[in-house]
Amino acid sequence: MTQPAPAESSASPIPPQPAQGASRSVLTLGALGVVFGDIGTSPLYALQATLDPRYHLRAAVTDLYGIVSLIFWGFVFVVTVKYVFIVMRCDNRGEGGSLALYALINRELGAATPKRWLLVGALFATSLFFADAMLTPAISVISAVEGLGVVSSAFKPWIVWIALAILIGLFAIQRHGTDRVGRLFGPVMLVYFITISAMGLYHIAQTPQVLGALNPIWMVTYFTAHPLFAFLSLGAIVYAITGTEALYADMGHFGRVPITIAWLAICFPALMLNYMGQAAMLLRNPEFIDNPFFHMVPPQLTIPLLVIATLATIIASQAVISGAFSVTQQAIQLGFMPRLRILHTSSQARGQIYIPAINWALAVMVAVLVMGFRASAAMLPAYGLAVVGTMLITTLMQYVVVFRIWRGPWWRGAIGFVVFVTIDVVLLASGATKLFEGAWFPILVGLVIFTLLTTWSTGRRLMRESMMEDGLTLPGFITSITGSVHRVRGTSVFLSASPTGLPAALLHNLKHNQVLHERVVLLTVEVEEVPQVDPASRAEIHPEGHGFFRVILHYGFMEDVDIPRDLAAAAVQTGIPFEPLQTSYFLGRQKLIASSAVPGMALWREHLFAWMLKLSESAMDFFKLPSNRVVELGSQLRI
Repeated sequence: MTQPAPAESSASPIPPQPAQGASRSVLTLGALGVVFGDIGTSPLYALQATLDPRYHLRAAVTDLYGIVSLIFWGFVFVVTVKYVFIVMRCDNRGEGGSLALYALINRELGAATPKRWLLVGALFATSLFFADAMLTPAISVISAVEGLGVVSSAFKPWIVWIALAILIGLFAIQRHGTDRVGRLFGPVMLVYFITISAMGLYHIAQTPQVLGALNPIWMVTYFTAHPLFAFLSLGAIVYAITGTEALYADMGHFGRVPITIAWLAICFPALMLNYMGQAAMLLRNPEFIDNPFFHMVPPQLTIPLLVIATLATIIASQAVISGAFSVTQQAIQLGFMPRLRILHTSSQARGQIYIPAINWALAVMVAVLVMGFRASAAMLPAYGLAVVGTMLITTLMQYVVVFRIWRGPWWRGAIGFVVFVTIDVVLLASGATKLFEGAWFPILVGLVIFTLLTTWSTGRRLMRESMMEDGLTLPGFITSITGSVHRVRGTSVFLSASPTGLPAALLHNLKHNQVLHERVVLLTVEVEEVPQVDPASRAEIHPEGHGFFRVILHYGFMEDVDIPRDLAAAAVQTGIPFEPLQTSYFLGRQKLIASSAVPGMALWREHLFAWMLKLSESAMDFFKLPSNRVVELGSQLRI
């Protein structure tokens, strides 16, 4: 499978399908469950974390109003203006996310793309997303279960074990798919948002002056009162906007308009009502600072609230797990990860996939986090840095689009760039002060995954270059074997990494078997920098004479590769005979020999690439090839 080429392709892109055929209200309700699960559950821990004793803040007017004002204006500038009104317009044929944004810029700018830093940024943002996918389930679920401690102190020794049981159950059901359960996500989150709104309104009604906290002057007062601790607390205030990246990453599932409606009409108001309600309650009852969210209701309602909050955190966790599957699929298709086993859990929804290797790797890491940190407050320092790091990279990439592709007034773009980069850098600097309290975790995970992604991409490139060193062309090969090689009935398909070169499997087969089929197809799979490709433009077929055909199948980076299906469709369109029962597929299987004598990669990275190569799913399974019609020809290779 080849890397996507920056040049324009003959394959036509098509808009994403998930948002078609469904009403806007249904999509808006669905977005509540999938997109806003993470940011929606932030009231469980964000305000509580900001009032941690380490910041020396109190449940007093200056501090509470300053915190609420920062959260409100964070929602306005970071979530609404930056993501809803700007970033979500930087879509790649309707799809969002770091890799989709990189593909968009690469396609539009071609050779003028600032590839080095842009690719590094996109891959590191993807790496931080996986760190976030480990932290979100652990923090969300354990923060909800900690509500049992408000019911009775007798539950406290069991909180970790209950959270662990819920999380293990969540990962265990992934293989069954979330199609049916997913239909409940939106309604459950709607009930949750209505609930937290009612909780907030109840306490605001008792202390209506808390509405004055929306005045930005309180931010100035807050920083003037204690500049150092106010700066340090920004690393906790950012917990209120965790999950913002999901608005962009999940845009292809629901569309920009439904997500915008869900945010402006439901999520934003509900979250602010709850945060102001927590502040109003703490002004009257500062002793509830230990867990303000669950103290907002009378004791007899704590258990029902605990059930609703736990369901919401499970939904938030499910959303990020599903997101990890989608990002993995994109990374595989774009050539940054080895082929992994991908299972489809729904016959109707294309995006419903399950990747066992990713699922259980996440499950192990989540269990380690829960057992290691044992409390949501202990994990939060690690959480914030991953979120802000991704946001900063997105800001930098988005302004490549603003300045280089949209080409609007430079002064307008410059103002936005300075504002948003300043916000991200300040938040990142505040979060970095917690480096030794847990913020090292996403950095470590990000570096490890970044190393894996770049090692695989570089290794595949070097492997292709090594395999093409002989320089033999197809016309020259056809001329050399015409009349001298016996041809047998049927069709042989040789997978080729290059749309111009000769696959090694073809040469090995001819060397050992001394025959060729009457029809020989040299097949290349190319993944384009668009989410989906028009099926009518899927196949390029170039007859080369003497029964040889060069075929290029084009796929979007969100699509599955199914070679037999698409070859059959192409045969119908072109009239070229293609009989599945008389077709054999020949695959090259390389055994890598790491050697320091060959330039390209450091020896330790060559060993790492060789290990990843062993983990990679066979091309037979990945390309949906029938096992009884596949011949694998092995060879040794040094890079």
